[in-house]
Amino acid sequence: MSHANREPVKFAYWVPNVSGGLVISNIEQRTSWSIDYNRKLAQIAEENGFEYALSQIRFTAGYGAEFQHESVSFSHALLEATKTLKVIAAILPGPWNPALAAKQIATINHLTNGRVAVNVVSGWFRGEFAAIGEHWLDHDERYRRSEEFIRALRGIWTEDNFTFRGDFYRFNNYSLKPKPINPQPEIFQGGSSRAARDMAARVSDWYFTNGNTPDQIAKQVNDIRQKAKESDHSVRVGVNAFAIVRETEEEAKAVLAEIIEKANPEAVNAFGHEVKNAGKASPEGEGNWAKSSFEDLVQYNDGFRSNLIGTPRQVAERILDLKRAGADLILLGFLHFQEEVEYFGKHVIPLVRELEAAEALQPVAAE
Repeated sequence: MSHANREPVKFAYWVPNVSGGLVISNIEQRTSWSIDYNRKLAQIAEENGFEYALSQIRFTAGYGAEFQHESVSFSHALLEATKTLKVIAAILPGPWNPALAAKQIATINHLTNGRVAVNVVSGWFRGEFAAIGEHWLDHDERYRRSEEFIRALRGIWTEDNFTFRGDFYRFNNYSLKPKPINPQPEIFQGGSSRAARDMAARVSDWYFTNGNTPDQIAKQVNDIRQKAKESDHSVRVGVNAFAIVRETEEEAKAVLAEIIEKANPEAVNAFGHEVKNAGKASPEGEGNWAKSSFEDLVQYNDGFRSNLIGTPRQVAERILDLKRAGADLILLGFLHFQEEVEYFGKHVIPLVRELEAAEALQPVAAE
């Protein structure tokens, strides 16, 4: 069954607010985690058809990410440097209490005319939690906490005298003022496990999944949308991808081969150990990274699996395949962010729009 909607597919990019780029490789990455680089990158993205940027949350060094800027404050800086771009600030239940997150985001919402969103990260890095003295929960408990976190955020943002009795959070007649301007800040979450999908189907606006083939994406979309319907809820889907767009397919594939060849095995395997434990910890063993190979793990979120590697035309056609599978948004990583975001915006997005327009002229097939 085709899940493609008639809305144009949206484009987002990973904010490199963490050092080391988006691949765990010693290949040259003309990308910087500095604020100056990122302000310019946000402006380039905004001018070239990107609607969203996603900041990363890390508390501790490791896996090539020796330095990292805090996600919410960094997101605010990018919003101040742009006019239309929406920035999704990653937030981690545990270190963040929903009262703090709700207050922070409501204020930034007012300061930026409603352009801030949140990505509630349920947590994959056990060593990080240990390092900062945060209690580590079992896999499904982390998602249960995240669901309460989202329910608390929404309640604080929309109700006066908000009262909530959860297993993880309690609120007693709490009123936040000013509340965010409408429409409310969008809430994103990631995951591939049963618990992640079920949580998204109940409470999230957007569900991010790791890179994968259109067939595998369609299975997840079918599952999550059916569950959402049962909960009288709707959720949109974002797919992770690492884009290598060059004038010829040979050039693009050569870049991928060089990334893998120059991968840092020690860092990739250390990262793999953490995330595979997190992914396989789901009862059904289907969490993020549970089945990732060494090559997949060189890019943090299985971005190579989405296969956006080739000429602008090839990549545009594959984006349409992902859209037909149910993707509403493509979340992109690049080797050299400023120059490649601009190239992608100038050479790929217009082709995607052409293909979408041609498809829109065709009658909708009965399902």
